[in-house]
Amino acid sequence: MSKVAIVIDSTTYLPASYLEKYVIRVAPALVIWPGEEFQDGVDIQPKEFYTRLQNADEMPTTSQPSPATMKAFYEELIGQGYDVLGIFISHKLSGTVDSAEQAKAMVPGANIEIVDTLTASMGAGWPILMAAQAAAKGASLAECKAIAEDARSKTSTLFVVDTLEFLHRGGRIGGAQRFIGTALNFKPILEVQNGRIEPLERVRTSKKALSRLIDVAEERVGGRQPVYLAVLHANAPEAAKELLDQTTARLNPVETVLTDVSPAVGTHTGPGTLGIAVMAGYK
Repeated sequence: MSKVAIVIDSTTYLPASYLEKYVIRVAPALVIWPGEEFQDGVDIQPKEFYTRLQNADEMPTTSQPSPATMKAFYEELIGQGYDVLGIFISHKLSGTVDSAEQAKAMVPGANIEIVDTLTASMGAGWPILMAAQAAAKGASLAECKAIAEDARSKTSTLFVVDTLEFLHRGGRIGGAQRFIGTALNFKPILEVQNGRIEPLERVRTSKKALSRLIDVAEERVGGRQPVYLAVLHANAPEAAKELLDQTTARLNPVETVLTDVSPAVGTHTGPGTLGIAVMAGYK
């Protein structure tokens, strides 16, 4: 039976402990300031990135990993005897899935499958981790892909941004466009739905927004068990820890993750973003 390795992109920002535990390779997205190009999570780390972003005169842009980069990961793993499962950020938010598919075509005859998570950050992370756990136990490529798709269907990704400015500027705003012009002094609660960023509610203060974020997460769980909980933040570690503690008390998860919003995602959401990615009912 062939072994299975997982290739992901850096926007998930899985904690290093998982990358060390499982056969997971990370293709870095690019963060581009005029005259400078950084590999997300390699050449630039979150704290450094958000400090620079808050003080920047010019805003960065992002680009997905190139097909050549993906191809190199595929070939390395195939050469080590692995089948390859690629699990990536939504194609409606990034061109990463397209790069992955192009790279697959460059390696004819190889056993490579691609999963579009239709979400981002740790919303993609839970399907990745479930597939990686299965692979470590000897599951086939087809089984790992089915597991990732099942986990995807049980995962919700919710977040609050300080401002819609970054999403608007980067063109990732989706249906939240209708909040533009009315969001002054409000904190928008957003959700990744069917691969796009969509608006849920506007709440007047950050405290109320985070309380409501937990409420919505509980609604998405809908009483299903077990619960897997991730809290993510863009340079707001203390607020994220408090959010994790409060959400844990409400949802009683079997596993929790606290992680950064990657620079490539933070380019579009901005500093201060806080999010919850919750998977419920996966067994």
